[in-house]
Amino acid sequence: MSDARLLGPTADAHASLFAALVRWVDAGWLRELDRSFAAFLSRMAPEADPLVILAAAWASHQLGRGHSCLDLQAACQDAGLTLALPPEGLAFAATEEAPPDAPAMLLASVGFERWQAALDAAPLLVGTGQGSTPLVRVGTRLYLRRYWHYEQQVRQQVARRVSTRTAAAEEAALPLLAAALDALFDPAAGQRMDWQKAACALAARQAFSIITGGPGTGKTTTVVRLLAVLQYMAMAQGGRRLRIGLAAPTGKAAARLSESIAGAVQKLPLDRLPNVDAAGAEELRAAIPTSVGTVHRLLGSRPDTRRFRHDALNPLPLDLLVLDEASMLDLEMMANVLAALPEEAPLILLGDKDQLASVEAGAVLGDLCRRADAGHYTPQTAAWLRSATGQSIDDALLDPQGQPLDQAVAKLRVSWRFGADSGIGQLADAVNAGRSERVRDVLQSGFSDLRHLDPASDDAAFARLVVDGGDDDFAWRAKGRMVQGQPVPPPVGHGHYLQRMRDTQPPIDAPQAAFDGWAHGVLGALGGFQLLCALRRGPQGVEALNTRIARLLRARGLIEGDASGWYAGRPVMVTRNDYGLDLRNGDVGVTLAVPDRRGVASTGAAWRLRVAFAAPELPGGVRWVLPSRLRDVETVFAMTVHKSQGSEFSHAALLLPEQPSPVVTRELLYTGITRARHWFTLLASPQAVRAASERAVQRVGGL
Repeated sequence: MSDARLLGPTADAHASLFAALVRWVDAGWLRELDRSFAAFLSRMAPEADPLVILAAAWASHQLGRGHSCLDLQAACQDAGLTLALPPEGLAFAATEEAPPDAPAMLLASVGFERWQAALDAAPLLVGTGQGSTPLVRVGTRLYLRRYWHYEQQVRQQVARRVSTRTAAAEEAALPLLAAALDALFDPAAGQRMDWQKAACALAARQAFSIITGGPGTGKTTTVVRLLAVLQYMAMAQGGRRLRIGLAAPTGKAAARLSESIAGAVQKLPLDRLPNVDAAGAEELRAAIPTSVGTVHRLLGSRPDTRRFRHDALNPLPLDLLVLDEASMLDLEMMANVLAALPEEAPLILLGDKDQLASVEAGAVLGDLCRRADAGHYTPQTAAWLRSATGQSIDDALLDPQGQPLDQAVAKLRVSWRFGADSGIGQLADAVNAGRSERVRDVLQSGFSDLRHLDPASDDAAFARLVVDGGDDDFAWRAKGRMVQGQPVPPPVGHGHYLQRMRDTQPPIDAPQAAFDGWAHGVLGALGGFQLLCALRRGPQGVEALNTRIARLLRARGLIEGDASGWYAGRPVMVTRNDYGLDLRNGDVGVTLAVPDRRGVASTGAAWRLRVAFAAPELPGGVRWVLPSRLRDVETVFAMTVHKSQGSEFSHAALLLPEQPSPVVTRELLYTGITRARHWFTLLASPQAVRAASERAVQRVGGL
């Protein structure tokens, strides 16, 4: 399809366009959804220039890649980078010539000015915001209206909330706030900057705030102390207890936060607070919630609709909401949360701004924290913070021209998990800074918690990693290793949880509580190791690797049965929300043999497979599901880095593909590294590591 065939709203031009779209869908370049959207617009405005219809198809395609819009000018300048068409694994062979209807060829031959003119001439389809056109153009960006609307909602709500001061920030309440902060944070710190204390103060100041930081910087510890401070102030001032909501994007993230918060709440020195005795401390402790649900459950998801039970007309019954793992929140979900939260109820986001953004469209946390590294705090904020905490912000982080949002963002800058002797921490910092030479040096420095292997390892070396956790040298390094005075468990592979599953299985006549406890232990052991990948398909993608790992485990006698079916020990991940089972995309479970107690009186119990998922909101802490009821799940001996977000593994291994790929970026490498708590193995060539370190994600949006 040449550029001449695209000029003018002729039947021939439309036929050529849709013939190309069908070929792209058949080749896997576009989704059927993108083609259907283009067909809908063509029926809506049959006189429209085919270039407008094509731009709309590409804007829809960009949503599937995580962008909230299409930057048409950028696409004209570099279609391969902007559109990633053809996608990974479906590109033309080096010896092939791109067909004339390839996206890059079309964009280059038509030119940006011609695209712009076509959009200007389509008022029924393309607007500038007002009205109801299906497409909205803002400068060089083309949006589907729904996503333009989400972006406007988030921007306006955040701006309004940032400018709304809380009762805790009032001058009369400042002495009480300062006293509470002093009681809960180390007084020995003096005027030395304690960013956890500063983050608590900043988050108490307005109706929207963000606490961001890398792994081990104390985000959970900080927010627990913040909740204690705010609940204490509410109760001390004669008001009712705050209704506090805690949520995370996925079930596994919610379960992990529940466990972390429960432990942190018990350690709070609440009796140090002014006028709080032992009884008052326990009353206050009971007022700090520890149960965390998913965002979908919080809003009240309803089957077969994008709408939720709670919205602007039926707001959440909350006085405060904390959302963890906010980097996983997409633009649409953030808009829904902000719409459903009462105007006077503060929203606090927790997350690592440098992680991969959500799978769905938008990079909300990354966009909102774009200026966090440099602080940009105004002198007025610095003076207020000094009054509240007794601490002074470093001059390098001050900016008289700081924006209102800057004053609501606190970055935790000290990692308590990864010290100077941690290769994981050093590697994550180097990758995050895009310093490829430093990355190479760290990998070659012999850190005890870090292992760099050839990705072309033979089956024996690969088996030692995924089954046993590594070779004898790695295990030797683990002996006697301590972190913060605590012994570190040795690096393990998948054989660890499978052996625990066998060794600790209760007898068939054991009570249900015993099987719940067993499942909880196996799920915990499952988090001992995880292989992470960048790709889904190909020899180094999760689909091939799951098959390869299952074969190795079967050869070692750790699992039985057909790899294509269900068997005890099979780990699975939910790939689509299932509201009937109360399971969410990303939830991980493990298949276990448990008693089938039906007909016990006549025949006795028999073993039957069930899949166990962590469910902290249930009495036993486990949700048991029949395998036959799980429609959208996949085996996860290996999982993509995207799917691993919100998770943490004692030992994580990351495999990077040998062939260059636009999906292998600095953010993906950083996210994979920081899934490891104690041990990290990198399977990648030096060339692949350098390329990933030097390529950053550029999500297109207008936040």
